[in-house]
Formats: sequence, C-alpha cells, structure tokens
Amino acid sequence: MKRRRLSLAVCIALSFAALSPAQALERKDVPEKYKWNTADLFTSEAEWAKLRADINARLGSIASFQGTLGQSPARFHEALAAIMKIDQDLSKLKMYATMRSDEDARVSATREMKQAAEDLGVKFTSAHSYLKPEILALGADQVRAFLSSEKRLQPYAPWLEDILRYAPHTLSAAEEKVAAQAGTMAEGAGNAYNILKDADLPFPQIELGKEQVRLDTQAYTKYRASPDRAVRDKVFRSFFTTLAGFEGTFGSMLDSQVKAHIFNKDVHKYGSTLEAALFPSAVPTAVYERLIADVHRNLPTLHRYLKLRQRMLGLDQVRYEDLYAPIVKNIELHYTPEQARDLVIKAVAPLGEQYVADLKTAFTQRWMDILPTTGKRAGAYSTGVYGVHPFQLENFDGLYNGVSTSAHELGHSMHTLLSHRHQPYPTADYKIFVAEVASTLNENLLLEYMLSQTKDKQTRLFLLGSYLDGLRTTLFRQTLFAEFEWRIHELGEKGEPLTGEKLTLLYRKLLKEYYGDAAGICKIDDLYGIEWAYIPHFYYNFYVYQYATSITASAQIASRIRADPTGESRDAYLQMLSAGSSKPPLELLKDAGVDLTTPEPFDAAIKQMNRVMDEMEKLL
Repeated sequence: MKRRRLSLAVCIALSFAALSPAQALERKDVPEKYKWNTADLFTSEAEWAKLRADINARLGSIASFQGTLGQSPARFHEALAAIMKIDQDLSKLKMYATMRSDEDARVSATREMKQAAEDLGVKFTSAHSYLKPEILALGADQVRAFLSSEKRLQPYAPWLEDILRYAPHTLSAAEEKVAAQAGTMAEGAGNAYNILKDADLPFPQIELGKEQVRLDTQAYTKYRASPDRAVRDKVFRSFFTTLAGFEGTFGSMLDSQVKAHIFNKDVHKYGSTLEAALFPSAVPTAVYERLIADVHRNLPTLHRYLKLRQRMLGLDQVRYEDLYAPIVKNIELHYTPEQARDLVIKAVAPLGEQYVADLKTAFTQRWMDILPTTGKRAGAYSTGVYGVHPFQLENFDGLYNGVSTSAHELGHSMHTLLSHRHQPYPTADYKIFVAEVASTLNENLLLEYMLSQTKDKQTRLFLLGSYLDGLRTTLFRQTLFAEFEWRIHELGEKGEPLTGEKLTLLYRKLLKEYYGDAAGICKIDDLYGIEWAYIPHFYYNFYVYQYATSITASAQIASRIRADPTGESRDAYLQMLSAGSSKPPLELLKDAGVDLTTPEPFDAAIKQMNRVMDEMEKLL
C-alpha cells in the first residue's frame, strides 16, 4: 500500500528588508501567527504516543486476514478497512513527527519521534505485505464480483483496479517479501550519496571579496547567482573541482542505484527500467520519449533565450556560469508575509470564490509555517493527511521568489484539500505526475497578475526574465536530466559498467548539445561535465521528467482558464484537483483539456516562451 506523500499594485523597493539566513530567528521569537498549528493534528506529544501504541497493538490483527480475503465480500471489506485505517493513522503519526522535527533539527526528542514513526511504518509494511499478492491471486473476476455484491467496497474500486494492473508484474507473497527486502538494501546508494554530498565532502573555503565562504551546496546555490562574473567563475570552478575529486565514488554510487532499478525491472518482468518507473502512474514510455524529442526539436528557442540573456548581461559570449546571474540590475522587490499573502490571493482569483476562500483559510487558521528560523528545515513543502487540513512549510525571504514559492506550495495544499474533500480515503491521494500541475499553475497566475499591475519597464523585464529562467530550468534543464537518466539506464541494461568517468563524458556531451556549445551559443567548460554528481534527482527513479510535463500542462490550462469567460475551463481544472487518484493521471489531464500524448501542450509552452521574449526585446 502506497504511503501518503508528505505532500508551494506591485510593491517595489519597499522598506521591508528580506530575511537572510544570517538573520534567522530563534523559533521562540517568532509570532504565533507565522507558525503552523500542529495542535490540529495532536494536542500533545502524549496524545501522539498514545496513537503510536495503539497502531502497534493493531498490527498483530492484520496477520489474521492473511489467506482469508477470498472467504466472502464482507471479509474482504473487513480486511481492507482495517489495513486502510492503520495506514491513515500512521500517516497522521508520521506527518506530525516530521513536521515537529523540521521545526528545529537540533531537537533530539523530535528526531527520535520521527525515527520511531518510520520504524513503525516498516513494521506495518511487513505486516501487510501479503495484501497485494493475495488480491491478485483472487483474480480480476472474483475481485469484481465482490465489488458488485458488496456496496461497502465501492470506494476501493479504483484502488483495486489499479492493483489488478500489476498482475503480470507481481510475484508470490514470499517472493515479494524477498524483493522488498532487496529494495530496502538498494536504498543504501542514495543514502550514501546524501551523506557524502551534504556532510562528508571537504568543501573548500574560498575568499569572495572580503568574506571567507565555505562553498557547500547551499553557498554554491547562493553565490552562483552573483552579479559579479569573477565571483561566479570562482564559485563554479571551486565547487565542481571538489566534486570532480570524488568522480569515482559518485560514479560507483549511481551505478549501484541503476543496478537496483535493473534488478526490480528483471524480477518484476518489465520491458525496461523506464517502463517499470512509469508503470505506477500508468504513463506510457512514449510520453517520456516524446518530451525528449520535443525538447530537441525546440532547442533553437532555448538558444534564443541564451542570446537574449547574453545581450541583457552585456557579454560578448555567454558561458554556463552566467546562467544564474540577475539579468535586470537595481530591481529589488521586497514583501512582508502579509503583502505576499495578498498578492497570492489576488492572483488566484480566476480559480473562483471557493478556491480563494479556502486559500485564505490557510493563512487565517495557521496551516503555514512561514519564516526561516535557526535549525529549521530548508526549502518549502506542502503535506497533508486525510481528515486534517494540509500544512505548509516555507522559509520566506521577503523576495519575489519567496512569494512565488508560497503560491507554488499553496497550489499543492489546495490540491490536497480538494482531493480529500471529494474523495474517499483509498482514492484521496494523487500521483506525482499531476501534483506539479497545481503548483506551477499558481505560479503562472501570479506572474500574470504581477504583469497586469505594472507598466514599469525594468520591473516588467525582471518579471518576464524570471518566467524565462523558470522555463529554462524546468522545461529544458529537467529534460536534460531526464535524458541523462534514461541513457545511463539503457547502458546499464546492456551490461555496461557506469564509471564516474563515463558518466561525466555522457553528461558533458548532453550539456554541450543542449546549450549549443559547438555553435558558440553558450560555452561549457569541460569541468562542468561533473555536474551530474550534484543532482540528487538521479536517485529518484525517473522522477524529474514530471517537472517538465507539468509546466507544459499547467501553462495550457492557465491559458484556457484566462480565455474562457464561461468558467467551464476553470471548473474542469478544479474537478481534476478534486478527483484524487480516481482516474489515471493522463485521463485526469485530458478531462482538464490537456493531452500529453500529443505535442500540443509542449508547443503551446514554446509559443508562450517566444511571446515573452518578443515583449522583452521590444522593451530593451
């Protein structure tokens, strides 16, 4: 049973300064209105511990259902209801522990709670490992006969039909248990990667101006966007030289990860690792292949963007280390959390009064943990559990990107809210394939609203440039990652060892092809071929392509909503958000007016990208 995913007028140069990491507050000093209210989950840690003990006690009862699912429709329902109730309760337990731990990683007690919840999750997975094989052993005819004769089973119908799809790829209960254990061991490569990159790498100390900086991954992300080209060059060379010193180690870890995916493919009888990865979302491999083909077909549009960036930066030649530099000078948009809230609320108005009312509740009822504090988890996310409203973590920095991040995560939160409101528990979750549509659509609406509120030339250039940067990194860069991931798995399936050197050569080739190095569009230093070692997504099993497909889908949906005065396009989109996993993701998107089996969504995104560049060139 799949675990619930822990499941983001223009104000210019305001007096409110952005919060930097150095200015992060202690949590005790943050006003309550900026903190999420975890009491909506548990009023105390004692209440949490009580549920943990109760779940642990109920695990033993799960074994009693093994071998009895086919006795009667009533027995079948009894088993599913008992297992799903534990699943729901455990999701709540894990979510609370994770949220509390994310508030301050220095607090050992909450770290221990999180570990205890995860350990209980492992016990639960083992306890009901027989479920899927036994359902498949019953066969589609008997399962459907039970569905027709027992009304209480109807909420489980889409979930059961999804399980039945796995019949050709499912082993016996004993074999599945062994495969699951092997899968647990296979997580070691990703875990080792994270430890090496985040803790053990000897990142260099470099001098940037008068400042001594330890150039770890966070510092690299910050300083690669420096307006000073000399700083950017020093940062890129120092950071990637450090990674290159461990090329062999990184290569060995990624090789092990690919081998684990090949093992799963072979054991479960999939045609390829790509097919195995896409099967849970019912996405054909042709969608993945089409995305890569579409990107290659439209590389001239990326190259046009790179030439525009070169022009705006005043460079004779744009280089890879120039791609994160700000293209508009002397523009700083600063916001308070309240101003950010108001902007997002106004931006999503095209989604209707109820959507806006629900979104306002996220602010007024403290669903959000907004400000950066010492020890708090970095980044942003939205998470939710059935029966309780979503929660959202942010590290709002007072800048426009922080406003966009808030809109993004609120898209996830509203998706969760609507899905949980309209679906029974078995279908209340939604696939990752559609998740990023809800988030990127809100970003799209925010940009359109911001543009509608300003005629200032420099501000428009800033906003339009931010949009293009997003397309470059989401549509083209993520697809480059997806192609690299596909190619290395193909090599692995042919039995070729994936050394660090081989991975660097392949990544360098793709990098230069995408960015037009040979044509002089963007020069790529050979050193930067090691960038693959910086990307954690290669341990996520063909995950990244979904960023690219989602942004094309959301762009088309947003355009349809804006152009439709009847509200029908908006309603179709909201229905998609409300549908959870009651249908396969591609069908849900088709219902909302997007067919990702065709080139139309991608072509629409490219047309929009070119229209934005047209406007920017007129403003220059």
